[in-house]
Amino acid sequence: MTTPATRRRVEEALLPPLVALLVALVVGDILIILVGQSPSAVFSLMLSGTWGNWYGFGQVLYKATTLICTGLAVSFALRAGLFNIGAEGQLAAGGFAAAVMGLVLPAGTPGLLAVPICILGALAAGGVVGAIPGVMKARFGAHEVIVTIMLNFIVLALLNWIVASHLHVPETLHTPDMRAGTVARLMDWVPAFHGSAVNASLFIALAAAGVVGWMLFRTRAGYELRAVGLQPDAAEYGGVTVGTVWMKAFLISGALAGLGGINYVLGYKYYYEEGFAAGSGFLGIAVALVGRNHPLGVVIAAFLFATLSQGGLAIHALVPKQMVEVLQGVVILAVAAAVPEVRRLVMGARSGAAT
Repeated sequence: MTTPATRRRVEEALLPPLVALLVALVVGDILIILVGQSPSAVFSLMLSGTWGNWYGFGQVLYKATTLICTGLAVSFALRAGLFNIGAEGQLAAGGFAAAVMGLVLPAGTPGLLAVPICILGALAAGGVVGAIPGVMKARFGAHEVIVTIMLNFIVLALLNWIVASHLHVPETLHTPDMRAGTVARLMDWVPAFHGSAVNASLFIALAAAGVVGWMLFRTRAGYELRAVGLQPDAAEYGGVTVGTVWMKAFLISGALAGLGGINYVLGYKYYYEEGFAAGSGFLGIAVALVGRNHPLGVVIAAFLFATLSQGGLAIHALVPKQMVEVLQGVVILAVAAAVPEVRRLVMGARSGAAT
């Protein structure tokens, strides 16, 4: 049986994205009419190219997997009052570490051992990159936005240099295939969806969302983290060590972003490649904001943005490809505008029901 607090959290997670989606549909209709196309034809084509066929649906699931991880990373840091813009570099570090673990492991390593080792490598690498701005903020007062932006460039450049100088396949910009072979390939663990890239990383990402939700709302550490995010001075007065919470928040945030790297490395190509998830880290910011920093909202927002991304490929013949980017921006703006209004309406409804 759900408690009133649980129902309130679910409402706060679900209502703003739904309102934003409705607003985006209305604005999208207007834009489509302005370019001389029928909104029903365009949206019908988008749905048929995404959720309407197995390949498109599989691609939506694949893209949503990475966005769930980066969205969770950004939202987790925001819960602590921190703005993690470094998910791009943390994601790349996680993917690189997973690929390196796959290269180090012998070819005959059992899958039940190879996969967890590669996943732990991704979590550790992302966590290390994420911990750097946490330590710098807690110990030296450095602003996390500046540090995480700069770390993106540093991490990506360092990884590209390592690959180009030491680990690349000749005439390519990617590492060799993992020596662990098919035993560490997560795509073999789910149906092929007619050649799409969806793989078992999706279930790992969803499990991560569940763990984050449990930690935030069911543990003391989560309570302290949320308290620091709401009012750090009051939390410190209550006995919480704010600097420690910041470091832990960034460590976990980076690990969540790094986890997204396995989607490409273990589930799709089986090697690390320069720019393998370009933009996914920054799009995770939009996913976190649209999802209202709630794990359930992040999952829903990830599917929404993944649908728009894949749908853009389907409707390219009818409308300019920039149309989808405009719709993504409209969704973000709609959430920013809808949240106060939705909250006011929900509070009014609760007050009316109470009386």
